[in-house]
Amino acid sequence: MTIVRHELKRGKISFLVWTLAIGFLLAVCVFLFPEMKGEMEEIGDVFSSMGSFTQAFGMDKLNFGTLKGYYAIECGNVLGLGGAFFAALIAVSVLSKEEKERTAEFLLTHPVSRSRMMTEKLIAVLIQIVAMNMIVYAISVGSMMAVGEEVPWKELNLLHIAYFIMQIELAGICFGISAFMSKSSVGVGLGFAAIMYFLNLIGNITDKAEFLKNITPFGYCDGADIVADGELNGGRIGIGLAICIVFIACAYFKYPKKDIH
Repeated sequence: MTIVRHELKRGKISFLVWTLAIGFLLAVCVFLFPEMKGEMEEIGDVFSSMGSFTQAFGMDKLNFGTLKGYYAIECGNVLGLGGAFFAALIAVSVLSKEEKERTAEFLLTHPVSRSRMMTEKLIAVLIQIVAMNMIVYAISVGSMMAVGEEVPWKELNLLHIAYFIMQIELAGICFGISAFMSKSSVGVGLGFAAIMYFLNLIGNITDKAEFLKNITPFGYCDGADIVADGELNGGRIGIGLAICIVFIACAYFKYPKKDIH
């Protein structure tokens, strides 16, 4: 597991920055809730009359005056986008950076097969995603307890599980993309995550584009849907994980045969 340790050490700064940034923003949102709770009903009425904007963010389905409704929208967007960018960033560069940093020749001369190297790199990506989610979850729960609010355990757990699965899917897709890229591919990963986010917004706005929610991983971690339904969409999660597995399989097919420059 030498490569796993090396990757974790190599990416510790990025991991700390992203984790602390997401955790800090979530804590700020939660700490603001008691101050805004009295005005949330009026704010909710304003948002509910904003047409397509309201539908895009699912604000027509939730009560802003409750912590679970507020958390699903405000904190959900922070964790959704932040987590997606983090997962895409570390996964899309995990293979291609060896060429960018001119370390491929050194790494590939070791008595380790490319497949094993890929596996260890993928494990390192998963460890970082798991660790980030555990820390962020603890910060969220701690913040709610600190402000004296009752923790909506069911909704909180469903939201964080959905975002975790979404990050795993994006990481798997970007890992597959990384096998086909040379040198820098960070922009591709971040751009892909942003596109998936906006596809979900479009799917929320009009019923004619609702099929897009079956394509984007943000479709099954939409906070408004999760809180309103009280459950995760197993069908969409299944489609997402299947796509993730296909991209990872493509990476294992491509990278061992790739001509590394």
